[in-house]
Amino acid sequence: MPSQKVLEQKQQLVDDLASRIQNSVAGVIVSYEGISVEDDTKLRRELREAGVKYTVVKNTLIKRAADKAGLSGLDEVLNGTSAIATSEEDYVAAARILQKFADDHKTFSVKSGYLDNEVISLEKIQSLAKLPTRDVLLANVLGAFQAPIASFARAVQAIVDKSGEEVPAAEAPAEEAAAEA
Repeated sequence: MPSQKVLEQKQQLVDDLASRIQNSVAGVIVSYEGISVEDDTKLRRELREAGVKYTVVKNTLIKRAADKAGLSGLDEVLNGTSAIATSEEDYVAAARILQKFADDHKTFSVKSGYLDNEVISLEKIQSLAKLPTRDVLLANVLGAFQAPIASFARAVQAIVDKSGEEVPAAEAPAEEAAAEA
């Protein structure tokens, strides 16, 4: 029978993990079996740089934390070796990094995941992993907003070029200033 101190530590771990699950927008559960320490260190560094928290936790503790956080449907994947990666801001970072790692390492696999406290299928995790990074998506949106303005500027320039006249931009304010004086 575990001592009272050990039980309190485990309860604190469950509470912390449940809070982490509730405060995250996305999470992924993986089987980390068979990876080297060097590969694990590289993976943890990449996850940390992306703002993803990655922790190896016993299956029973993940189950209790998930139940406490109101996340059901993970019981069938909680066997063997398990680690959980959670992200508080980025919906795709954990899925993208872990799926890429799983593709490169045969013994490492993605088991399950969740978005906004709802368990999602493995196919959805793989789809999320294929999405570009947040910065790339923002750049695409910005490019889409700038495209009409850039097209308008090119059209105006084409009209100016076709007429053969140059519009002196610097001379107009100088002439107005001279007229006022």
